[in-house]
Amino acid sequence: MTVSDAEYLKKILLAPVYDVAVKSDVDYLTRLSDELGNEIYLKREDQQPVKSFKLRGAYNRLSQLSDAEAACGVVAASAGNHAQGLAYSARRRNVPAVIVMPETTPDIKVDAVRKFGGEYATVVLHGTNFDAAKTHAAHLADTHGYAMIPPFDHPDVIAGQGTIGRELLEQLPELDTLFIAVGGGGLAAGIAVYLKQLKPQLKIVAVEAEDSACLQAALEAGKPVALDSVGIFADGVAVRIIGDETFRLCQQYVDEVMTVSTDEICAAIKDIFDDTRVIAEPAGALSVAAIRKYVQQHHLRGQKLGGILCGANINFHTLRYVSERCELGEQKEAVFAVRIPERKGAFREFCAELGGRGITEFNYRYADGDEAHIFVGLKLREGKAEFAALTERLHTQGYSLFDLSDNEMAKLHVRYMVGGRPHQLQHERIFSFEFPEYPGALMKFLQTLGERWNITLFHYRNHGAADGLVLAGFEIQPGSETDFIAHLQQLGYQYREQTDNPAYKFFLADMHGRS
Repeated sequence: MTVSDAEYLKKILLAPVYDVAVKSDVDYLTRLSDELGNEIYLKREDQQPVKSFKLRGAYNRLSQLSDAEAACGVVAASAGNHAQGLAYSARRRNVPAVIVMPETTPDIKVDAVRKFGGEYATVVLHGTNFDAAKTHAAHLADTHGYAMIPPFDHPDVIAGQGTIGRELLEQLPELDTLFIAVGGGGLAAGIAVYLKQLKPQLKIVAVEAEDSACLQAALEAGKPVALDSVGIFADGVAVRIIGDETFRLCQQYVDEVMTVSTDEICAAIKDIFDDTRVIAEPAGALSVAAIRKYVQQHHLRGQKLGGILCGANINFHTLRYVSERCELGEQKEAVFAVRIPERKGAFREFCAELGGRGITEFNYRYADGDEAHIFVGLKLREGKAEFAALTERLHTQGYSLFDLSDNEMAKLHVRYMVGGRPHQLQHERIFSFEFPEYPGALMKFLQTLGERWNITLFHYRNHGAADGLVLAGFEIQPGSETDFIAHLQQLGYQYREQTDNPAYKFFLADMHGRS
């Protein structure tokens, strides 16, 4: 269904979304603005009752139904924010709603839909993915006469989301550039069709996750095309094909499209938290991720830039992943692999070559008598340029290394799998250590430890806590055990022997050596 641009203005101005939605605040991000040298503003759609902008479109579409259509009920397929928005809207309008969700949907999301919808929402679990759920929802609509409430590709839904543009023009009339996340395109289409007619000089940048860039693919093809696959991290924008009507509007009114990586999204979640103490969902942080990237690419200064925190429905356990990856997204950390000689003192010598930089991670396991392979995390003060200079220096010192900062498999899996069992290693003993965490603390720990005993295993990860935690293995020859323990006691660090720990025995101990 296509309507004129003038009709969209009318629909947006008359949309009754404020029966359920709030006029969300616009926050000035002080810390990020100071860092980037621009005025950064964030539209807080996490303030909606369902923590997402999706309420606007769902309620507006529901409100446009005739009495006869509403009496028959509605149906939708969604595993996320649209489901919650529709459930909430159905309860407020006293309209029965059937919401089809994949069987794999986490219980927390299913329970939220039931909570928001109460007696008016019936959840049907069907299939193992969104496409299967969508097909089943269409079948139910045909069979029972339900009105389908699509998540993005309908003029009423688009107009509902467009009310955000109406508010923004009142709240930030001097805005230079607006960054908008794109999944199916309803948010970008609704805001763009309104703002561009009233303030055509405002630049609109659509933002997609690198692994779910359906708008970019459509623009290249000249029409909506289905992606072979979509990423799962930013699930709120994980859409395989953009809508026909949303694509038409985005193609006409969006000035530029850019993509952001998973690491950049994680960095943006941290940026938003630092300024607002709100935890955005990955899709909700896309616009801020793009602002940071765009400013760096175009060397912008003194501009008024806006983004939309479009949702804050995040699984709490996702935060572990976000915390691990955010500094890579900010270019404040690099991870790399390096080979060093397998001899006493080589480990400390390599750390000394790092020039006092903060070490965030060391993963090492003895492999053979010639060389050691280490996974290293390093804090950066000046981003990629600093790491490039360090890499050149290490190469001149004879170290062989390669950058893993953009290697997804390495960051997601390999960093936790470095090592295994050595081929042959006698007389190994394992100890855990705690030491006060401060810049240079790990280097001081290694210097204090000394070079008398060969280190056979080493793991350290800086988590920003007050204490640094290290797990280390040592090759301790018979007859030197007493000297070694006496040495540890003199170091002044808290330590505990872990040689008999069943996890060490099962995964890491030499099956032919000491166990």
